[in-house]
Amino acid sequence: MSHDSGPPAPPLTLAEVEATARAAHAGQTDKAGRPYAGHLRAVAEGVRRRGGDDEQIAAAWLHDAVEDDALTERWLEEAPLSRRTKDIVLALTKRAGEPPEAYAARILATPGALLVKEADLAHNADPARLAVLDEATRTRLTEKYTRMRALLGRAGRE
Repeated sequence: MSHDSGPPAPPLTLAEVEATARAAHAGQTDKAGRPYAGHLRAVAEGVRRRGGDDEQIAAAWLHDAVEDDALTERWLEEAPLSRRTKDIVLALTKRAGEPPEAYAARILATPGALLVKEADLAHNADPARLAVLDEATRTRLTEKYTRMRALLGRAGRE
């Protein structure tokens, strides 16, 4: 016998997804010490500018939540979000010890994920954002982002 409590909840709106992501990452900062929500907003805007749809924009807001332990994988699975949004978030969630090649292959195999990752990489590699970091960190991150773009078949593109 089913323990279903009526119809499924309506999907979260983008405003609700944004509020959830901001709350989940509250108190977190990026490598430059800025509030982490600024990165999420930039990635969501980057997805929008690249022609991404609402499911991809929702995934952009949540793209680091599971990886950063801001939200659990169980929360994501149970959340009233589309399967596609959930799959994109899971594709972008790096796993401990995972080779970059496997991570890139999962992104490429997941419909809608590449555009979100491109927006993420573009913001991460923003020269203004990197400029505030020390030279060793800047060099390491630039090499990391360049390698990931190459693995995603996006070498030379923004």
